[in-house]
Amino acid sequence: MSWDWFIYFAVLSVVLWTAGSWNAFKGSQSKACVFTIAGLLVFGTFIGLLWASLERPPLRTMGETRLWYSFFLPLAGLITYIRWKYKWILGFSTMLSVVFICVNILKPEIHNKALMPALQSPWFAPHVIIYMFAYAMLGASALMGIYLLFVKKTGCDNKEMALCDNLVYVGLSFMTLGMLTGALWAKEAWGHYWSWDPKETWAAVTWFSYLTYIHIRIGMQDRRKTSLYILLLSFVFLQMCWWGINYLPSAQGSSIHTYNMN
Repeated sequence: MSWDWFIYFAVLSVVLWTAGSWNAFKGSQSKACVFTIAGLLVFGTFIGLLWASLERPPLRTMGETRLWYSFFLPLAGLITYIRWKYKWILGFSTMLSVVFICVNILKPEIHNKALMPALQSPWFAPHVIIYMFAYAMLGASALMGIYLLFVKKTGCDNKEMALCDNLVYVGLSFMTLGMLTGALWAKEAWGHYWSWDPKETWAAVTWFSYLTYIHIRIGMQDRRKTSLYILLLSFVFLQMCWWGINYLPSAQGSSIHTYNMN
């Protein structure tokens, strides 16, 4: 499967996800789910074919990880829609997915079969896939936070805050699992579980930030705006952990996690 085929799979997926979002707004849950799942199957098919073509998981470069994020965002939106019936979440998750798809179309990165020794580990695929799903769930919580803080005119109710809480619970749980698998991978590849590498440091900052949100929600439930601002700040930290670290001078030449820039 050539990367040149990506645009065709992506456009068809976005059309199907958009149809799903439209049907969600119209109140047709069954059609919304069918169209969204169909789009996920199309996009997932491309990832599977690319995986077979590269003879390795497409998870090395930033462009490849954006593939998974573009896939998991509508999936997170679908799970949220089915569970909590928010009509707008499919539209929001689709729009955010389109942003990452457009970045991949306009700035494709190198996709080849080469895989450095550190990435030739059985922990490689589960670690990154778990993280991408966690990022998608936490991305959905950030969308909800933006909606409640800057879009919705009236105050947020208990149901809406519970949605943010549940998305963070799921996202942070998967992030924790991703950190644990990453530690096992690091022990196998470099001989130690944790080294306070710049990326690991930002991962810890992100993890503690989301944990702070959870503690505020449990201990100070009336401080809703404060908790939502911490939720958005945590998402900024998450972006630094994911891709921002690659552009920090402190990581150049010292971080063992900047191989995805090559």
